[in-house]
Amino acid sequence: MDDKILRATRELIDEVGYPALTVDQVATRAGVGKAAIYRRYASKAEMAFDATLHEQPLPPFTGTGSLHGDLLALVRAFHVRMATPAARQLTPALISELAGNPELDARFQDTFLAAEQACFAEIIEQAVARGELAGAVDPATAHVLLLGSLASALYILNLPVDDAMVTDLAAAATAGITALADLRHRNPGGTAEPR
Repeated sequence: MDDKILRATRELIDEVGYPALTVDQVATRAGVGKAAIYRRYASKAEMAFDATLHEQPLPPFTGTGSLHGDLLALVRAFHVRMATPAARQLTPALISELAGNPELDARFQDTFLAAEQACFAEIIEQAVARGELAGAVDPATAHVLLLGSLASALYILNLPVDDAMVTDLAAAATAGITALADLRHRNPGGTAEPR
């Protein structure tokens, strides 16, 4: 049943767009009752997000041998996911719902964002092991530096993000993460205050 709901949601988003999508349409297309959908999803935005973005597994982390290479590979993979017309329609709606729905926010944090931050933790751990970073950096901070910038460019500033910008974002995140690691290493236990 879950597959039918998600498939129907994706098809309808492609056909009518997210703003015109209704739970009734999805229920009819999937051949299920609305109650079955609402047992699984708190809202249309959550259902659509799950169907178009969350259901896609994160790209497997293979490692490129450098912090910059790893961040560039990651941001390129996310750019493909985040720049689709469906993602550009859905993500702002989902962000709005997260602000007013603590239960949905907790699910989002515990599933989607936790998986993304685990990927950043692995990248940072490998960079520390290779000696590229003076020490560990909070994966959530690395996440904000790279994917937060990409999300802002796509969903808030509505910029035409191309590979040149994606490459610049990876370079900036690499520099920022490296600087934070250096600051934390010089001032362990303290805040990362520049000198």
